[in-house]
Amino acid sequence: MKPTLLVLAAGMGSRYGGLKQIDPIGPNNEIIIDYSIYDAIKAGFGKVVFVIRKDIEEMFKEHIGSRFEGVIKVEYAYQQLDDLPEGFSVPEGRTKPWGTGHAIYAARDIVKENFAVINADDFYGKSAYRLLAQKLNNTKDGDVADYSMVGFVLSNTLSENGFVSRGVCELGENNILATVVERTNIVKTEDGAQATLENGDKLSLTGNEVVSMNFWGFTPSLFTHLERMFIDFLKARGSELKSEFYIPTVVADLIKEGRATAEVLTSTDSWFGVTYPEDKENVVTNVRSLVENGTYPNKLFK
Repeated sequence: MKPTLLVLAAGMGSRYGGLKQIDPIGPNNEIIIDYSIYDAIKAGFGKVVFVIRKDIEEMFKEHIGSRFEGVIKVEYAYQQLDDLPEGFSVPEGRTKPWGTGHAIYAARDIVKENFAVINADDFYGKSAYRLLAQKLNNTKDGDVADYSMVGFVLSNTLSENGFVSRGVCELGENNILATVVERTNIVKTEDGAQATLENGDKLSLTGNEVVSMNFWGFTPSLFTHLERMFIDFLKARGSELKSEFYIPTVVADLIKEGRATAEVLTSTDSWFGVTYPEDKENVVTNVRSLVENGTYPNKLFK
């Protein structure tokens, strides 16, 4: 069975000021998702599942989902704030989504095959999809889950225009992920990068660290783990108004528990992303260059 591509597209670009997923970047008004789906199809993915919110459903299907009619099978999952395990409820005053782990959890009744997870607003490049599709096609669930991740060099993922959040990885033998720590408020510096910790302390980074850009490869066993771990998260932090259930933290905890391993696959392509309005010009320039050198056709879908 061909793997599925799970696209996390529920988030509004709060710092960007709107739904950056529909901002044109290509020569024929292509958006980032167009290139992601194109690369996924070429790599051998058989279905796309978009994780969205109910309140953007009509807009999303009209402007994005309709682009792929007749090209690849498309389904939708909905990340809703009140989609919680039995016995839990949304604390009064909470409006912030529960995070990437919860977004993936929203697709638990739809995705039954091996699958990749990507952010809707990240441009990962062809080799990332080829690497992960090959891995997923040869992965089976066992007593210890066999997961994977495409890693990128931190310095190649920073914005010139503000801070970003990244999952910083530590690798063991044979590129097996030892742990991943979610770092927020990372900014570019002359010597590399710097993260601000929750207590306000500063952490210097070289810029050469391998980071997760939320391009993961999973088997369906993940959904069972997510149910259990989301319950634990809600018991510990469910009353907070801004706590998030991060997928890198989920994977790191599963590795510590001995329930999973994760092979880190290194992409040879550059990563592009739009976190701030000022980032768009750089993305447009890079994508147009890839079209001009023949990496992508001038028109993706006929």
